[in-house]
Amino acid sequence: MSDTDIENVTDTDASPETLDVAVAALHPSLEAILMVADQPLGKVQLASVVGHPVADVEAALDELAATYTEQGRGFELRNVAGGWRYYTREEYAAVVEGFVLEGQQARLTQAALETLAVVAYKQPVSRARVSAIRGVSVDGVMRTLLTRGLVEEAGQDGETGANLYRTTTYFLERIGITSIEELPELAPYLPDMDDLEDELASVAGMPPEAAPEPTTEPTPETAPPAPHHPHSPHSGAGTEPDGGTEPA
Repeated sequence: MSDTDIENVTDTDASPETLDVAVAALHPSLEAILMVADQPLGKVQLASVVGHPVADVEAALDELAATYTEQGRGFELRNVAGGWRYYTREEYAAVVEGFVLEGQQARLTQAALETLAVVAYKQPVSRARVSAIRGVSVDGVMRTLLTRGLVEEAGQDGETGANLYRTTTYFLERIGITSIEELPELAPYLPDMDDLEDELASVAGMPPEAAPEPTTEPTPETAPPAPHHPHSPHSGAGTEPDGGTEPA
């Protein structure tokens, strides 16, 4: 091998830290990585990912930071604790704070509160079970409760495989208790028998005073057979209506 051939081989053997990528691609590569990073990234780590020398990466990071400042962007690139990461600029803190707090301070709807109460008292409970108790689909409000951090997944039902849900510690903090056992008893908030009879009479279209008087329970020999409705959601022994759809 001639001296010329040896020189050509030496020139073509690039540094192992450098890839055959145009230098112009370094800036967008760094931006793409930093955009999805959830913690500050060091220059050595960034260099190993983008395939450029550490010195070039460090210079590119400084250039990007200066460019964002010159353009007056709403974010900036900072080198904090040995790592680089995007941050919103301090002068826009009020705007960001208003955006973040708006979702946290929004009041729950009545439907969301009712669904949350069912989960709290029946947990762990499936979404279909909650829908059956409330009589309507709860998919939308369950997503809201999950997003707000009030409800979380709690495994799967051993028989059906459905996801189970329970309340979170954040829920306990919001209502001011330390455990589910401290939830108030439901009995004091249930209607009295007289009120329940009036309500049933109203549904049946009869005035309260025309409601039949309660009678003693008939014996099994004289009890009339219960009517069977094959299409009723409550037919069968203790079955629940199918959850997930609004009843027709």
